[in-house]
Amino acid sequence: MKISSTQRRTILIVDDDPSVLGMMDETLSDNGYSVLLAQSGASALEVVTRTVPDLILVDALMPGMTGWEVCETLHQDYRLSSIPLIFMTGLTETEHVLRAFEAGAVDYVTKPLRLEETLARISVHIEAAARIRTAQTALDSAGRFLFAATSGGALLWRTPQAAELLDKDELDLPAILSRFSTLPPPGQVIDQKQVEENEVLITFVGVSSADELLFRVSARALLPEKTLQEALNISAREAEVLLWISRGKTSRDIADILLVSPRTIDKHIEQIYNKTGLSTRSAAAATASRILQER
Repeated sequence: MKISSTQRRTILIVDDDPSVLGMMDETLSDNGYSVLLAQSGASALEVVTRTVPDLILVDALMPGMTGWEVCETLHQDYRLSSIPLIFMTGLTETEHVLRAFEAGAVDYVTKPLRLEETLARISVHIEAAARIRTAQTALDSAGRFLFAATSGGALLWRTPQAAELLDKDELDLPAILSRFSTLPPPGQVIDQKQVEENEVLITFVGVSSADELLFRVSARALLPEKTLQEALNISAREAEVLLWISRGKTSRDIADILLVSPRTIDKHIEQIYNKTGLSTRSAAAATASRILQER
C-alpha cells in the first residue's frame, strides 16, 4: 500500500554504488517516499544539515567515511540521534552485525537487497520512530522540562522547554555523570548552578530504555518575587507582598517586614486581587506557590 501525500516520509540513501542508489530511488519513490541520495558519508552529513530525513539507509563499506562512522557521527548530534538508521551490507559475520548495532543502527539488511523485505523493515522503523516523536511532542506540549542522554553523557533528545534552559548554560553532562560510580537514585539532584537570576537544577529521573537516561531540568528563581511580578503582571511591591502571603504571613507580619503600615499592605492586597482576578487570600497564596513551584 502506498503512503498518502499527507503521510509522505523522507528517506536518505547513502551508498557509493550508483546502481544501488538508482534502484532504491525508483523503488522508494514508487512506494510514496521522498528520497534523498548521497554517494559518500561526507555528502550524507552535508545533506542532513539541510534536511532531516525520517530514516537513513547506509552502506557499511564505502571509501573514506564508513557507514559505522556515519552512524556514530549522527548520534553525536541530538537533533539527528533519533533518526532510525538501517545498514545495507554484504558482511553478515556476527562481529560486523554487532558493530552496526553498537554504532547506533536499529537494523541491517544484506546485499543483494530483497526489496520487499527492505520496504517492510523501513515501514516498521519509521512508524516506531513516529510514535516516539509523538510521545516527545506530548511532553513538549505539556511543558515538561525533560531531556535524555546516554550513560556516557551524549545528549539524545530534549523538549523545547529544557532546551531553553540548557542553552543558557554550558552543560557538561559527561563530567557530571563521571562523578557517580553507579546511577544515582531517581529524584536526586545531580548538578546545580546559578544562571542569570535562576538556580538551574538537573535531576535524575530514571532509565527510560537501554542506555537512555532521563533527566529533568528546572530553574528555581533566586528572586522569587520577580517571578511572581512577571507571571502575574503586578508591581514589584505587590509581588513582595504576595510572596509573603504565600509563606503564610499575616498583613501585620508583612507590614513589619517591609516597614510599612498594615493599611498599606491591605491596599496592595486589594490591587493584587483586582489585577489577578483572585478573590481570597488562600487563592492568592496557592496561585503564588504553584507559579514558584512550576518555575
